[in-house]
Amino acid sequence: MPRRTNPGTAAAGDERKRPSIGSIRRAQQITTYGVGGLLAVADQSYIVSGLDTWDVTGEPDLRDQRLEPMLHVNGFRRPPAARVATGRGVRVRRFPATYSCPECKALKAFQDLSVGPDNNRCVQCSALLVPSRFMVACEDGHLDEFPYWDWVHADPKRKGPRPTTCSRATAELTLETDGRTASLRGIVISCSCGQKASMEGAFGKMALRSLGLRCHGTRPWLGRNSTESGCNRPPRTLQRGSSAAWFADLRSALSIPPWHTELMELVEAHRRHLVNKSDERIMEFAEDEGWLAPGGYSLSQVLRTVRTLENATHPDPAEDDEDQNRFAASEPLRQEEYEQLFRVTEDTPENKHFVCEPPEEDPSDIPGVDRVMLVKRLREVRALTGFTRIRPPQGSKADRDRISHLSKSPDLGWLPAIDVVGEGVFLTLDQERLQQWESAVLRADSDRTERMRAAHEDLLREQEWESPRSPLTSRFVLLHTLAHVLINEWSLDCGYPAASLRERLYASDEMCGVLLYTATSDSAGSLGGIIARGEIAELSRSLSSALERASWCSSDPLCMEADANGVGGLNLAACHACLLLPETSCEMNNTFLDRAHLIGTPDGGFPGYFA
Repeated sequence: MPRRTNPGTAAAGDERKRPSIGSIRRAQQITTYGVGGLLAVADQSYIVSGLDTWDVTGEPDLRDQRLEPMLHVNGFRRPPAARVATGRGVRVRRFPATYSCPECKALKAFQDLSVGPDNNRCVQCSALLVPSRFMVACEDGHLDEFPYWDWVHADPKRKGPRPTTCSRATAELTLETDGRTASLRGIVISCSCGQKASMEGAFGKMALRSLGLRCHGTRPWLGRNSTESGCNRPPRTLQRGSSAAWFADLRSALSIPPWHTELMELVEAHRRHLVNKSDERIMEFAEDEGWLAPGGYSLSQVLRTVRTLENATHPDPAEDDEDQNRFAASEPLRQEEYEQLFRVTEDTPENKHFVCEPPEEDPSDIPGVDRVMLVKRLREVRALTGFTRIRPPQGSKADRDRISHLSKSPDLGWLPAIDVVGEGVFLTLDQERLQQWESAVLRADSDRTERMRAAHEDLLREQEWESPRSPLTSRFVLLHTLAHVLINEWSLDCGYPAASLRERLYASDEMCGVLLYTATSDSAGSLGGIIARGEIAELSRSLSSALERASWCSSDPLCMEADANGVGGLNLAACHACLLLPETSCEMNNTFLDRAHLIGTPDGGFPGYFA
């Protein structure tokens, strides 16, 4: 439940109850309206404040022993979801601060134009004020007001500022729409000195830099005085409601053995009373909590679980940083999950968060598929680590280095997260057939994977990375595309909205699998039916139907023959008519997709794995 706060203020020590301005779901607070994201409430616009202002007390209420060391935190907290009457919730700040009046056309800061700090009426004509449609952002996540005065007083050819005697402090700006056209040319900014300019050309990549404007490193979600100096990124104009204004960087982990039991969840919640304590102290605490009551846990179970938590070893997070460009699909955390998904974890009352069993039939009847496992119960912890603007993160270290911070303090020690439960189907590809196909790809007349890799390296080069190396492989594109066609097929078969199905890729020299699952916090996550898609006969039918759908697209031949598709040319034969999924379903932001990797090209120049 977002609450407004004055810019530059924090929640610490502020016991006043502030009225709620609106409500959003917990899951949205890490996926859509997280820290640094823009939130429209009625006719107002706000930005979600940093974690420093969140009203959270006590112990972290969410733990994951695999995710915490990787993210260098000591636990996670669910976003506040208190009732309005408590005065608690997520703080927001007014942004943009520049408003306009549709009646008198005045364009000023909100405090200079409004009747009062909480009254959205024009002080001159009492009309409802409108927040600025335009703002400025850079690829390092900084966000600022659009420089209207500089834009009006720029050279008409947009090659720099021009001499003027007009004072920025005393100038009176107005914003008018002539109504003759819906384009930016129809939006005209005028100054009291007589200068005027339309917004045409404001969205050019270098439009603001050509005027001599630089990014000021402004971070309004952290307060007025929280700026970063020395930003060299060119500022870009964005519309306030643009999807490019905020891209979440989410990291997630599955609760797998030994972290999947109900007892481990209890021990983690009371770890400060149990970890590194004597057996006698642990027994006393377990008795006080009622864990050792008849029908409960035995003392040996409790002791074994506590010692497992104490002796847990995790991959050194520094190891993951050695490779500057590595997708999440090949991280050590995924390797652990991949190995566990091969093993049987029986459906017992103790296994609260992970049950994984094979289907009754042999998957060898499905060409190209090696192993199928039915994940009848799973739990996923999703944490928001930061965000980007302009371009979404692709999961590589090059992208992670430009992710914006969620708080002023680097030692906050926690991140916002949610946990969701669901079910899924895990399948792997036949290694022998896969290696033969990869060799055939290298001999193909047209190496489509190389074209996508080159486009990715061009994108990394634009980020000013020296000697960029893309981790993209034909195996990764194949698995990713396979996940998309199956999700589309299953959304038709079992009635799930595609947005409630998710992919989890496992792709490296040792891994070639994909987990398709439902794990959503709303009612769509409990519909059931995904497990039935993993039964061999049903999976064979679904895969055949999905590949048949992938063999054509309503945009063909343009889609299949395109030299590049998608943002940055990171896709080939993939468009909204055939492969693209809702943002919540794809962990790669709908990039690195190509139907030809599944079914080949019509001329036979590129082989398909299932062709």
